[in-house]
Amino acid sequence: MLEQILDLVKQQGQQSVVQNADIPNEKNAEVMKEAASTITGGFQNMLSSGGLQNIIGMFGDNSNEGKAGLLTNPMVATLISQLAGNLIKKLNLSPAVANNVAGDIIPGVLDKLRNNTRSNAPENDAFNLNDLIGAFTGGKNKSNGFDFQGLISQFTGEGKVDLDEANKTVSSQAQQKQQQESGLSDLIQNFFK
Repeated sequence: MLEQILDLVKQQGQQSVVQNADIPNEKNAEVMKEAASTITGGFQNMLSSGGLQNIIGMFGDNSNEGKAGLLTNPMVATLISQLAGNLIKKLNLSPAVANNVAGDIIPGVLDKLRNNTRSNAPENDAFNLNDLIGAFTGGKNKSNGFDFQGLISQFTGEGKVDLDEANKTVSSQAQQKQQQESGLSDLIQNFFK
């Protein structure tokens, strides 16, 4: 699932980064690496801090369709802010350029991820919420009997789905995975060469 996220970053990055005259060509790969790191790190941090319901809510909420709708999601706003800050700090992009890029690439990637995950089209078989959560928890979620993909259709955003036990389990597993993880940054690094 991580590779699918990286592919989406590359796709969205063509317009947001590569075709952006405000970003020097030699910085294109670095900008996309930062975007991928921000998104994957954001999911992992959200899961490890007990934010499973927020993630499932983002994938199941039909009221915030499209990129513009995602901008109202606190998780998305946090990721945009983090990416913009990193682009300013690490790559010396101007605040205006960094904010524009982050404000386009983060919601663009997450909107495509959300749409592909909800789709039943054969070309989107690789997009599955169980796999996404498993990627950040060491793939342990299936052994606990939770079907996160199935919850997307049931989630109302009002907390009617009781995710307390699943949230505790996933949070614990994500924390363990986060402590063990060093290969994610290597995967991102090699993907944008």
